[in-house]
Amino acid sequence: MGDQKVSVDSSGSEMRQFTKSVLNDLQALEIMLKEGIFEDNKFRIGAEQEMFLVDSAMCPAPIATKIIEDANEERLTTEIGLFNIETNLTPLDFAGDCLSSLEKEIDEVVDVVKETARKNNSDVALVGILPTIQQSDLVIENLTPLPRYKELNRILTEMQGDDRVIHIKGLDEIDLHLHDTFAEFCNTSFQVHLQVPISEFVNYYNWSQAVAAPVLASAVNSPLLLGHRLWYETRLALFKHAVDTRSPALQARSQPTRVHFGNDWMKDSLLTMLHEDVARFRILLTRDIEEDAVKALEKGEIPKLKAWGMHNGTIWRWNRACYGIMNEKPSFRIEARFLPSGPTVLDEMANSAFYLGLMMAMPKEYGNVSERMSFDFAKDNFFSVARFGLKSQIVWLDGRGYRAKRLILDELLPLARQGLESVNVDSADIDRYLGVIEDRCEAQRTGAGWMIESLAQMDGTAKLNVRMRCLTSQMIKNQEKKEPVHTWELADIEEETDWIDNYRTVERFMARDLFTVRPEDIVDLAASLMNWKHVRHVPVEDDEGNLVGVVSHRDLLEIVAKNQTKDNQEIVVKDIMKSDLITIPPETPTLEALSIMRKKSIGCLPIVKGRKLIGMVTAHDFLTVSAKLFEERLKKID
Repeated sequence: MGDQKVSVDSSGSEMRQFTKSVLNDLQALEIMLKEGIFEDNKFRIGAEQEMFLVDSAMCPAPIATKIIEDANEERLTTEIGLFNIETNLTPLDFAGDCLSSLEKEIDEVVDVVKETARKNNSDVALVGILPTIQQSDLVIENLTPLPRYKELNRILTEMQGDDRVIHIKGLDEIDLHLHDTFAEFCNTSFQVHLQVPISEFVNYYNWSQAVAAPVLASAVNSPLLLGHRLWYETRLALFKHAVDTRSPALQARSQPTRVHFGNDWMKDSLLTMLHEDVARFRILLTRDIEEDAVKALEKGEIPKLKAWGMHNGTIWRWNRACYGIMNEKPSFRIEARFLPSGPTVLDEMANSAFYLGLMMAMPKEYGNVSERMSFDFAKDNFFSVARFGLKSQIVWLDGRGYRAKRLILDELLPLARQGLESVNVDSADIDRYLGVIEDRCEAQRTGAGWMIESLAQMDGTAKLNVRMRCLTSQMIKNQEKKEPVHTWELADIEEETDWIDNYRTVERFMARDLFTVRPEDIVDLAASLMNWKHVRHVPVEDDEGNLVGVVSHRDLLEIVAKNQTKDNQEIVVKDIMKSDLITIPPETPTLEALSIMRKKSIGCLPIVKGRKLIGMVTAHDFLTVSAKLFEERLKKID
């Protein structure tokens, strides 16, 4: 999420001054490009590793700041969510053993985080979206308490309006209405950086756009969000909506979102895209800028371009241009932001090798991509593979459609090998990493596929949170073995498990897939639902989806006892439902909910947000929980 040194409550004067600094930085960039100051003969690589912190129940553990403090590791930094953490890796010359060296460094830092987390009864998960995240985790208490994140959330929320709608369709469908940006807590990525010669930056950037689709197709690892099976890389859709700044008027004009793929190939100069970003997207954050970039150039200094850099850090293109200075020489690199975290460090490095190899091969093999391929095809390919992974169709350079798996195996892997060989990457590393991609495609088993297939073969009667927890637990165990995802056995329900933390709040075990009736429905329908679905309570909702009552099995028995079901007599639900309801929010502690049911002598508790029903817990659910807790305590006594 970038520079942490931001101004809070910027006045109009401060905003205008900062805008001048951004424009001044762009002017300095133009001068630097014209005068040939940029490094123009070097390829370098780097990466950023994001990860989730999870507690003993495999749920988000909001302890990132404590981990960073305890680990005392300068490569670690915060992310927007307190259960996310990031490490910035060392830039390396793109040659020789750079890929295996990068892998060793990632392993080293991840192990530091794991070791520190375990001292806090927690662990690390590498995945695009953590399966066990609940909507109650997306709260301000889990926002990293630093000015940048607070200001971003405040400003983005003010700009977008009161109702942030996140609507995504996949195998399931999710429709969230939020009032903040905290859905971004759900995402972690593995970002690959590639520095290229500035004279060839435009073509390399365009190729990064073109190859993003096939590289992502084999790397998808984010199929689940709040228990829903959505896109194979749901992270792309979620990020776009989570930080959307567009008011209804801007949406009506098809204004691009700040998270976007672009609308055309880069033309002629990098400056064209940078000018468009400043012209199109409002400046969100400001900071004190001591440097006048143009004057620094006049003195023979290399400007740091802090103002433009801060603005650029609030525009999240899936391929982003980033400025840096190394060995006293300025450079631009391509930040490929589209790859998810995980499933293992080895899988991430295989994805990186595939991407980097294509980036070296394609410009030499095919020249200017804008002359070979329609940008619309590149963009459509990108979102198609996000939805379907290796099952998607990709329209390639010849204008023909190919199954992603076949395109990768038959054409792109040999080109990636050729590209890595052209910069003298060690042959053993080439074989190892591209071999993972080849085997993954042959098995057609990505991280996303492993999760979806695992859920499909699990016992469907198990609570959703149990399935998600077991999925996450076995994912972490497999990551410990450092074996690539295509070799993993499918996850299943674990027999031995720590149930106590798993049932900390009612949200973690409530029934979500509910059958409801309306007040005007006949009681026969409610009775039939109870009989068909083996339930003793049926919620009653009005036409707006508000919870207005509950019909219980006891209510129906009372009707029969009073002989009120005579022929031709229609009794409707509203005549017998209980409307004086006791309800609870999803974050209610389990013991508190159990106490309420005991004191009030009620058999069910509807769980609501506002007046909307989101779940239900019953006495039977609590019997199940109590049995598990009792079993767990007996084990500890033994």
